Amino acid sequence: MRHAELFFAFLIGNQHRIFTTSLLALAFISPIPAGHAQSTAAAAIHTEVLAKGLEHPWALAFIDDGRMLVTERPGRLRLIQPDGEIGAPIEGLPKIDAGGQGGLLDVIADSRFTRNRTIYFCYAEAGGSGNSTALASARLSEDGRRLEQLKHLFSQRPKIGSSAHFGCRIVESNDGTLFLTMGDRFSRRDDAQRLDNHIGKIVRLRKDGSVPADNPFAGNRSAGRNALPEIWSYGHRNGQGAALGPDGKLWMHEHGAQGGDEINVAEAGKNYGWPVISHGVNYGGGKIGEGLTAKEGMEQPLYHWTPSIAPSGMAFLHSDRYGKSWQGNLFVGALKFKYLARLELRDGKVVREERLLRNLDRRIRDVREGPDGLLYILTDENQGALIRLLPGS
Repeated sequence: MRHAELFFAFLIGNQHRIFTTSLLALAFISPIPAGHAQSTAAAAIHTEVLAKGLEHPWALAFIDDGRMLVTERPGRLRLIQPDGEIGAPIEGLPKIDAGGQGGLLDVIADSRFTRNRTIYFCYAEAGGSGNSTALASARLSEDGRRLEQLKHLFSQRPKIGSSAHFGCRIVESNDGTLFLTMGDRFSRRDDAQRLDNHIGKIVRLRKDGSVPADNPFAGNRSAGRNALPEIWSYGHRNGQGAALGPDGKLWMHEHGAQGGDEINVAEAGKNYGWPVISHGVNYGGGKIGEGLTAKEGMEQPLYHWTPSIAPSGMAFLHSDRYGKSWQGNLFVGALKFKYLARLELRDGKVVREERLLRNLDRRIRDVREGPDGLLYILTDENQGALIRLLPGS
C-alpha cells in the first residue's frame, strides 16, 4: 500500500478564494502514547494569506529584505516579495524528476547569503532506471531571476525505481556543515540498517560537497570498510522535517508507517532503528519486522505519534512575538490531520502538545520562523498558499 502521505491525502483541488481570517488555535485531545502530556490551553491567532495559487509548495526560505524563496514540487522555484507578489519561475535549475512524492523539495539560504547569495536545494534526480535524492548549490542572481554557478554536491546511492520516500530536508549546522535527510524509498527499507548505501540515512557534508573528517564513519574501520563516510546517522524511514535545536543538535522527524511518526535528535553514528523497531504497524495492520518497539543499540524516539499525523516541516520559535509561553517551542506541520503542532519542551523533552489551525483545514507542508519573529506556513495543495501567523485575535 502507499505511504500515509499518499494513502490518506485529501487534496482540496482548485481553491480560487482563500480568505484572511481570524482563527482560534484550538487545542485537541487525541490518542498520545502513555506518559505524554496533552494541552488544554487555547490561544488566538490571526492568519494572513500572503500568496496563493502555488502548485504543491514544499519549502520556504527567507533571503534578504523579507523576500522569500518557495519551491513547488513539480519543479519550480519562485521568489516571493514581502507583499506576496509571486515571481516567474527562476531559471537555471537542474533537470528534476517530478512525480509522486518526488520533485523540487527543500531549499535553504546560506547563513552568509547577504554576502554570497548562495542557496542549497534538494530534489529528485533521475539516473539509470531509477532516481534518488540529490543536493545542489547555486548563486541567486542579483535580479532574482536565475541561478548561477550551479554545483552538484551529492547524490543518494543507489538510485531506485520509486516515487516515494525521498526525505529531503536540509539544515546548516553551527559549524557550517550541511545535513541532508533521506528516506528509505519505501521499497528498500531493510537497507536503512546497512552502512554501504544512503537509504534511510542522514548525511553530513561540507558546503562544497566534500566529507568532514570528523564524520562518524569517515576512516572508521570498526564500522566496516564499506561504510560510506558521508553518513551521519541511520535507521531512518522518511525524514521530512529537520531543524537545528537550541542545543545546537540536529532535530528531525520522520514518517512512520501506520502510526509511529517520530521526533529524534540525530546524533553522530547512532542507529534510530527502522525497520527493526517501530511504534507503528504495516499499512492495513500487521507487525513490522519482529514487531519490536525497542532493541539494544537502537535509539528510542524523543516523541512519537500514533496514529500517524504524516509530519512535514519543523521549526523552533526563537522570538517572543506570541508571548513567552511559545518562545522556544517546536512547531511541526501535519499533512494527514491538517494542523500545526505546537510542542512545549522541558529539559530536552516534549511535555505538551497543542494542535493549532485545525479550522484552516489544509495540509501543512512547511513551517518556518521569519526574520520578523513570526511563523509562516505552506499548505500542500494544487492551489497552495503561503500564510503568516499573527498574534492576537
